[in-house]
Amino acid sequence: MHTHEDTHGTIGHEPTGGSDVALAKLLELDGEVLASYFSELTGRLAELADPPPARILDLGSGPGTGSLALARRFPTAHVTAVDISVQMLHRLSEQASAHGVADRISTVEANIDESWAELGRGGPYDLIWAAAFMHHVADPARTFAQAFEHLHPGGLIAVTEMDFFPLYLPQDTGVGRPGLEARLHAATNTQPPHEWTDHLRDAGFTLQERRPFDIRLDATQAGPSLNAYAQASLATLRSHATEVLDADDLAALDVLLDEAQPHSVARRNDLSVRTTRTTWIARRP
Repeated sequence: MHTHEDTHGTIGHEPTGGSDVALAKLLELDGEVLASYFSELTGRLAELADPPPARILDLGSGPGTGSLALARRFPTAHVTAVDISVQMLHRLSEQASAHGVADRISTVEANIDESWAELGRGGPYDLIWAAAFMHHVADPARTFAQAFEHLHPGGLIAVTEMDFFPLYLPQDTGVGRPGLEARLHAATNTQPPHEWTDHLRDAGFTLQERRPFDIRLDATQAGPSLNAYAQASLATLRSHATEVLDADDLAALDVLLDEAQPHSVARRNDLSVRTTRTTWIARRP
């Protein structure tokens, strides 16, 4: 069991045959391209946290996109990053060193569905972060209850879900019929949206806000990693589309993913990022 992405555009923990390396690169690109979104979200947490958190727990950390964003926002905090994949945690440690925060980010290899004994060392946390992770746990009610017990009174929990994989392409890509990306998403994004309001309240939390983030970035705003990010994300969706997309659309998508082709996603200058994410922020009374 390890970190992965599914066709609903989410990131979490469950069995998968995919490559941890490829996934880690995609998650790191997510952090680079959506840096403004992470800054906005952590900024909102800073507004709600009083005093600023000293101890932060990142559940399902992957290669550390959230851990690094939290370490940047809260420069005196220590972040404990938890993941079941040793490869992800190794990459996180490398990233923490590269960003000069290795002394403030520690890693724990653990299965959240099992004992939290090791996570409880050092006492309760001031902030728990769970980005696109909670929907993959075996028993969400138990996990929320555990999170409640591991927070200081007054502490915050932030639970985020990616509502759908980002859209990148123009309506007419110059390959195949217009609207390819919309059809790809309609065919692969078949899961209902996640909703955590009742779960949080049932666990004893007081909901502070359910906050949607509408992300719209042009190529300039997204930065130089946009093409690689789009390529990796669309390739992930392509891996799920073989049985659900018609042959013409699959052929067009393969052309777009072929870096040697003139219309390749890797070469285009007309990409953008359009997606939404939802965050539930709640407090332990």
